[in-house]
Amino acid sequence: MEMRENKGLCFTLFFFFFLFLFGVSCVNGEDPYRFLTWNVTYGDIYPLGIKQQGILINGQFPGPKIDSVTNDNLIISVFNSLDEPFLLSWNGLQHRRNSWQDGVYGTNCPIPPGQNFTYVLQVKDQIGSFFYYPPLAFHKAAGGFGGITILSRPGIPVPFPPPAGDYTILAGDWFKKNHTDLKAILDGGNTLPAPDGILINGRGWNGYTFTVNQGSTYRFRISNVGIATSFNFRIQGHKMQLVEVEGSHTLQNTYSSLDVHLGQSYSVLVTADQPAQDYYIVVSSRFTDPVITSTAILHYSNSAGSVSGAPPGGPTTQIDWSLNQARSIRWNLTASGPRPNPQGSYHYGMINTTRTIRLANSAPVINGKQRYAVNSVSFIPADTPLKIADYFNIPGVFNLGSISDNPNGGGGYLQTSVMAADFRAFIEIVFENSENTVQSWHVDGYAFFVVGMDGGQWSSNSRLSYNLRDTVARSTVQVYPMSWTAIYVALDNVGMWNIRSEDWARQYLGQQFYLRVYSRVNSWRDEYPIPKNALLCGRAAGRKTRPF
Repeated sequence: MEMRENKGLCFTLFFFFFLFLFGVSCVNGEDPYRFLTWNVTYGDIYPLGIKQQGILINGQFPGPKIDSVTNDNLIISVFNSLDEPFLLSWNGLQHRRNSWQDGVYGTNCPIPPGQNFTYVLQVKDQIGSFFYYPPLAFHKAAGGFGGITILSRPGIPVPFPPPAGDYTILAGDWFKKNHTDLKAILDGGNTLPAPDGILINGRGWNGYTFTVNQGSTYRFRISNVGIATSFNFRIQGHKMQLVEVEGSHTLQNTYSSLDVHLGQSYSVLVTADQPAQDYYIVVSSRFTDPVITSTAILHYSNSAGSVSGAPPGGPTTQIDWSLNQARSIRWNLTASGPRPNPQGSYHYGMINTTRTIRLANSAPVINGKQRYAVNSVSFIPADTPLKIADYFNIPGVFNLGSISDNPNGGGGYLQTSVMAADFRAFIEIVFENSENTVQSWHVDGYAFFVVGMDGGQWSSNSRLSYNLRDTVARSTVQVYPMSWTAIYVALDNVGMWNIRSEDWARQYLGQQFYLRVYSRVNSWRDEYPIPKNALLCGRAAGRKTRPF
């Protein structure tokens, strides 16, 4: 009897020891967590020399930079100390299986004033340069944005030596009017005035300095966080080697200046190989009259003199120049991305597309007010976030098929537009721009392949010019005036995803819609369940999320 009890005790101890070892192995094998706590407030800022009401995060304008590594879990607790609802979204992060964390109004209820919400993000299978921003109520014109850096995991080869430093540049147009005044202009059915200036990391002319050591090479991550204007970026006397675009390693072409359109992000390497002095970093508007310019300073640590003379000029309204540069940006087929295998092992050009969606932007006047539309539909937000209404099967919030796959040439009308799409489909999207302004389009939840762009009207014959070998994969793309841009997208990410103009007035006044990528298999393998802490509002108020 005693022997049996000893055997039983040994088995029990062994069992718990096994569980302990298993638990330790699971913990050690789990991807790292990074915990951030942010307080969102109003604050006085003076970016163009006059006092404005800005939106600060932890007292900072721009907000804190997020530094992460591929597959990191980011736990970001956001306290809304504003007097109005607030959200944050993550430009370029794909939120694999988890559109619940996308942070746009189509997926998330806003954080009420005086309350908080914790985002639980994972930068799954991503590297690169991105940014976050506030999508509601024209808040983006007041700040609340910041950089996101995703480094490669240790052991994953990177196609260039480690730089001596890694700098983030958040540049964009800026208005002296507060965001509430700009919003009121749009709500009144009018168009915005021209921007008053350009900011570089929240500061105006010569307001920011980047210090470098002579002979060393530095990485600059450049994002256009503006709301209305493309810009050209250049550094006096220095060449730039392009190495990454929104999570894709590129062929390392050398440029003297680089066009960056609304919502886009690029990484370049710059070697401090000039005489020891200070040099202008120049950001100037593209396709505007007049041209707006701002500067920062590249300061050599052993500098013998400050900047002098006029900043170097750049391209202004030349479209062909910009188009040719865009076509020169190619995928580095032999470089690893977030995984060890080369980027070029994914042969996107050998996959047959199953559907073509043509999207035409327009600027209709509806009910006497200026609006913007996609395939004649000007998007209006519903009273309940679309993803939440979909989860609870709440009728009357939206209708699938409320936007067509093709332009119909009709007049504009208001609708909460949602397009249906099948999980794992491989589709072609053609953005068609018959207006005389540059468009910039973003697709949440995905990186897509920019297979072609050209002037004139797109037709099936345009496919003959597609790059089916080494075009870059990214999440934001420009469409030049009277032109088209075509992309291929593998719909491998279930969710409710926003497709929008990055021109913020156009987005606010309807140039956006949602793509519902649906899997008939209700499985955590395809999509995570609704978060337990999800905020519920509108017709979902008072419901429960899930018990565990």
